[in-house]
Amino acid sequence: MLGQYLPIVALLVLGVVFAGASLVASRLLAPNRSTPIKLAPYECGVSDDQTDNPTRFPVRFFLVAMIFIVFDIEVIFLYPFAMVFRELGTFGLVAIGIFSFAVFESFVYLIGNGALEWGPIKRVAPAAGQVSRSRTATSTIRRVGDDGREIGEAA
Repeated sequence: MLGQYLPIVALLVLGVVFAGASLVASRLLAPNRSTPIKLAPYECGVSDDQTDNPTRFPVRFFLVAMIFIVFDIEVIFLYPFAMVFRELGTFGLVAIGIFSFAVFESFVYLIGNGALEWGPIKRVAPAAGQVSRSRTATSTIRRVGDDGREIGEAA
């Protein structure tokens, strides 16, 4: 009865022995040359000795990653459909058509919003006379809750 668990126990013992032997070999054979840079904290590719902060990824990078995931999921659903499409009949064809349309529609939406445009952002200047020059932040923004407060008064 317990003989059926013997391969599992043997594999577990073999894994523990291999992990222990790897740690011991690493301690004995690896050179121990500590330097201040090696001992410094390290987080996501940024060390303390760098002077400027790394640049952030633009949002478009993540949009492209989301497009990749959407199409990856579509392929995951299309492969099983391709294997059994004859058994599913018309219902399967309509279901996969609706799914493909939804994926294509999201792709068209992302293209329309410029998710794949990696060049500089194009800003459209307002037409002449469209915005009044008399409009400023102080004339168009109403401060709420400032009634009765003096300038310079601590909150």
